Amino acid sequence: MTFDAATLELLRTTPEVCILAGRNKARPVTIWIVVVDDAVFVRSVRGPRGKWNTAARADGQATLEVDGRQLPVQVAPVGDAATVDAVGRAFLTKYAASPYAKSMVAPETLPTTLRLDPA
Repeated sequence: MTFDAATLELLRTTPEVCILAGRNKARPVTIWIVVVDDAVFVRSVRGPRGKWNTAARADGQATLEVDGRQLPVQVAPVGDAATVDAVGRAFLTKYAASPYAKSMVAPETLPTTLRLDPA
């Protein structure tokens, strides 16, 4: 299952979204998001120390907040090297103007790559 075309376009063009994961769903965390081949991906800039990422992995679910909408998502860790690399290139492209873009492809962030699908 994938997001509809309008939602994919929104996620492609929106610079930041909020994610709610784990027990503390009252405190959204602002994150970056990319779309690669009509699949949606996120990554923790804090690497394995990112609490939202750890909680989302443990629960297998989270909620995105974007453009006034809440999107429940299923969360799947990504271990495939080709996909992790493609996601990294997408982060570098989408956020090229930010001095923080390179931190999204640092070795410690790569294992935090998650695919998000509609719940």
